Amino acid sequence: MNTFILPGTELVVPDVILGLMRIQDHTDEEVRTLVRTARDAGIAFFDHAAIYGSVPHGCERRFAEALQLTARDREQVIIQSKAGIVKDGPYFDFSAEHIIESVHRSLTALGTDYLDILLLHRPDALVEPEEVARAFDELAAAGAVRAFGVSNHTRGQIELLRRYVGRPLVINQLQLSITHAPMIAQGVAANMRGTDQAVMRDGGVLDYCRLHDITIQAWSPFQAGFFDGPFLGSDRYPELNAVIDRLAAKYDVPGEAIAVAWITRHPAQMQVVLGTTTPSRVTAAAQGSGVPLTRAEWYELFRAAGHVLP
Repeated sequence: MNTFILPGTELVVPDVILGLMRIQDHTDEEVRTLVRTARDAGIAFFDHAAIYGSVPHGCERRFAEALQLTARDREQVIIQSKAGIVKDGPYFDFSAEHIIESVHRSLTALGTDYLDILLLHRPDALVEPEEVARAFDELAAAGAVRAFGVSNHTRGQIELLRRYVGRPLVINQLQLSITHAPMIAQGVAANMRGTDQAVMRDGGVLDYCRLHDITIQAWSPFQAGFFDGPFLGSDRYPELNAVIDRLAAKYDVPGEAIAVAWITRHPAQMQVVLGTTTPSRVTAAAQGSGVPLTRAEWYELFRAAGHVLP
């Protein structure tokens, strides 16, 4: 598993991490097996959110109950969680009071004294960035959170926060897969006539994050679009799957590894967030970290997914 120092922190992180939004109804042994499989593959970075589970903080609590981490165990893993979505209303809340309360509830559920990273979940249209700054300062001063970031935020939304928030925003978690890649496709298609790709005249969130040392975490790396099913093995993408199958055979890895490698090959040094609860798929996907796709192979996959090239 390839690792790197997360910019803005001292954390050494893998380029594939495990998201735990679907573990609520799994047994202790199933959760332990999933986590053990991830650890065996070099993944000691776990992604949570306050909203994950049938009740708030449900998956965080399930994780803690199943793992029963000792103080030494806790030091050997990176735990990230997210705050800001309130399912039953007001839907989104980036007030200082809510952020601080959500973090403390996460800490209680997880049975830990600190989060390595806290992300603001989907953007709050009513955000008051001064409130976010106050919450982050209080949480950092108390030792409750060590690093901060955002999820699903645009360049402008991050700029607004950075004007007031003194602490580095080190992560932006965004949906990205071979087939769902607007942050990449829009840049490639810029100024090309006859395409239906929108041109992002502000330079785009990908370039912005690279310029400001904000690491992109790619969620739903196997989804064709916004929760509309996987592209791997789908008859909707015969050309893409033919290329994936050929490259999987060449590199002697499963197809999931090629889908992951397409993301980790990008020089932005992104992390891939796996959402599966199937241990064998974690093992398969993790192999993508070490697959050295060539530039030609990367673009072949991109084109086979239906993106426009000259």
